[in-house]
Amino acid sequence: MNLEYKYLLDGNFHPESRVWVYQSSRLFSMGEALEIEELLKEFTAKWQSHGTPVKGAAYLFFGQFIILMADETASGVSGCSTDSSVRLIKDIEKRYAVNMFDRTTLAFVIKDKIQLLPLSQVVYAFDNGFIQPGTLYFNNLVQTKEELENNWIIPIQQSWLRKRFDLKAES
Repeated sequence: MNLEYKYLLDGNFHPESRVWVYQSSRLFSMGEALEIEELLKEFTAKWQSHGTPVKGAAYLFFGQFIILMADETASGVSGCSTDSSVRLIKDIEKRYAVNMFDRTTLAFVIKDKIQLLPLSQVVYAFDNGFIQPGTLYFNNLVQTKEELENNWIIPIQQSWLRKRFDLKAES
């Protein structure tokens, strides 16, 4: 599975640009992905904060993750502009019958595929060898472009999950 995505990020955004990661409860079909990419493009072209255009970008990565990014060095993001982005994601949820706000389901790369696992089953999966310290985990808690580039897809042993398994952080 090709996990290269950084080259797709707009290089004109400040490293501290705000990032929101939304994980779908399922993989989107090719047709759905094309429609969603068009919705994201339309949204970012019109995204505003108190009448001022937001320097924003949106991506659909791996057919399952929607990334919204706003460069606040160009224009701030208000509560209203954040609300409009949440409305977009809720519209996508409704339109495609998916859940985009479930923070209790985690994504891992297992056998070269993205696999979702409820948080309640993570310890069982680890204890039974389905996931290991080096298994790649999608850390959807990243908040900046820099974190997205460096800390989004990381081994479990480098994530907050290591504490669940009493693992030592490794560099």
